[in-house]
Amino acid sequence: MADRTFRIASLPGDGIGPEVVREGLRVLHAAGRMHGAGFEVREHAAGAAEYLRGGDPMPEAVFEDAAACDAILLGAMGLPEVRVPGGTEIAPQLDLRDRLELYAGVRPLYLYNAQHTPLKGRGAGSIDFVIVRENTEGLFSTRKQKVEEGAQQVGDTMLVTRAASERLFRAAFELARRRRKHVTLVDKANVLPSMAFFRRVFDETAERYADVETRRLYVDAASLLLVRRPEDFDVVVTENMFGDILSDLGAALVGGRGVAPSGDIGEKHAVFQPSHGSAPDIAGRGIANPAATILSVAMMLEWLPDERCRAAAESVRGAVRRALANDSAATPDLGGKATTEEMGAAVLRELEAMR
Repeated sequence: MADRTFRIASLPGDGIGPEVVREGLRVLHAAGRMHGAGFEVREHAAGAAEYLRGGDPMPEAVFEDAAACDAILLGAMGLPEVRVPGGTEIAPQLDLRDRLELYAGVRPLYLYNAQHTPLKGRGAGSIDFVIVRENTEGLFSTRKQKVEEGAQQVGDTMLVTRAASERLFRAAFELARRRRKHVTLVDKANVLPSMAFFRRVFDETAERYADVETRRLYVDAASLLLVRRPEDFDVVVTENMFGDILSDLGAALVGGRGVAPSGDIGEKHAVFQPSHGSAPDIAGRGIANPAATILSVAMMLEWLPDERCRAAAESVRGAVRRALANDSAATPDLGGKATTEEMGAAVLRELEAMR
């Protein structure tokens, strides 16, 4: 295979974003050296701090350069006190999803250490499922609507289209084929016509994947069963808002958002980032958990079209698995005392041990 250097856009963002991205990049380069893959990292300022500085959380030049890279690694964007005139927080990461057509929000949830789950009787590896969230429409479709000052009523529209649903379901079924061949649809088809349509498109798509088992759950029942029997789930596919909420529920089952990676994936572009936010209350203290970012790096490596990158992804996941099995590497969110840098160093040591 010919040598190739992949260009990675790094958008560390706000709060703890730069701290966890720093550790993610250390692991990226170490895994690359281990497997003969090269990376050129192009770092850009974007997020709430950039909005305060220049009035645009993601200047067009930053977007264009990031879009021209092979993949994008994002830290965290937004701060609670930094809001646009309509009252919502700045969210350039959502703009990336829209502009780059990153329709599949892929969020793996895996239990690395039995001490990390609030559920009784679950051992490491017993919880292992992936939420695939529709990223471009659903209840987020009117998030940029203008609300008049003094308005007495504001409505949000749940948009579901056949085209977006079909591509989402195809992605979910293809992922299930590489896992345990089971897909659960989560909707609210008993009440909402848009969700009944969503389910109908799912049923039509499922007919083309006869080798994959399917199940259909209303979102309230799914929330209950994810807590009671998370081991029954493999791939969960759902609408934008439902996926946003269930991702956090799933993260709580495996130790929190500090161990929950994600990828926003389209046909040509992809953004990888931890599921957590900017956490300004702990920013600068050196205690943020970088595991979710490092695992997002592994997702990015797996997505890149290179066998060496895919081998590097497996090495990174293995190193994280071994590091998280050791309580001495745990950051405070996992009940330990390790710093961000110490957790990153533990993963690097495990990588080195695999040579």
